Amino acid sequence: MTEEKKYTVTLAGFLITFLGSVLFSTKAVIVKVAFAKTPMDAITLLTLRMAFSLPFYIFAAWMASNKKDVTPITTKQWCYIIFLGLFGYYLSSLFDFLGLQYISAGLERLILFLYPTFAVLINFSVFKQSVSRIQWIALLLTYAGIVIAFISEMQIDFDNPNFIWGSVLIFMCSITFSIYIVGSGRFIPSVGATRFTAYAMLASSFGVFVHFAFAGKVQDIQFAGTYWWYGILLAVAATVLPSFMIANGMKRIGSSNVAIISAVGPVSTIIQAHFILDEKISFEQILGTVLVVAGVLVIGRKKK
Repeated sequence: MTEEKKYTVTLAGFLITFLGSVLFSTKAVIVKVAFAKTPMDAITLLTLRMAFSLPFYIFAAWMASNKKDVTPITTKQWCYIIFLGLFGYYLSSLFDFLGLQYISAGLERLILFLYPTFAVLINFSVFKQSVSRIQWIALLLTYAGIVIAFISEMQIDFDNPNFIWGSVLIFMCSITFSIYIVGSGRFIPSVGATRFTAYAMLASSFGVFVHFAFAGKVQDIQFAGTYWWYGILLAVAATVLPSFMIANGMKRIGSSNVAIISAVGPVSTIIQAHFILDEKISFEQILGTVLVVAGVLVIGRKKK
């Protein structure tokens, strides 16, 4: 792996990452609506998501590989790309979709957004990358905001036998996604944002399809025909567009800064849930929103 350099947070990198994070945050709401409105299970819905995403990534991989003066990808780099793809969008997505069957979208967001801390700590402990004072302040602000924003949502139902299991699944999703965030931040400068994202997503799609086939769910696609628009929405709005935007953001401002700015996702989920799922916005959520936005603005104004 190449060492991740120090980055300046530019306006373009900040906005691209911010918008990509908002699009990613639509996933939980779409999944919860799909589970409520259709008989699809997690692996079937995830397969539809990846199936409709696949053509975009095949085209992106073809375009990237046909650019002039493109540097060939080494065998070692291919191994890392496949590994990170399976971790980032196969395992983490699978854990996330399974966990959403058992816990609320609010609690899912809270647990999932531990990943910026994991990403920064991995960079710090494994790759000896320093954590600046401004990053610590931004982390404290955003996480304080997240906790406050979801404090009214955290009504633990001990009568639910799957509650602990669902929480563990989302926690595992957070860990696997943080590994992807850190790893991609280190390979994108040498491989390229488009190539890395396209090949990683192709690897994750393969993992999902193999899982789907071995799970014996192929027949479920027959009844899922009328619900394919959920897969299309997940593919385009919550997968393809944000994945390329986040990858481009990493290229511009680095993985640690991307991880922190992405903490705006839970706030976006609150707003979407209010208008789409008719969930009330509490005072705690408003206060948390202010803190998260403050943290995002702090990291957005970071200079060398």
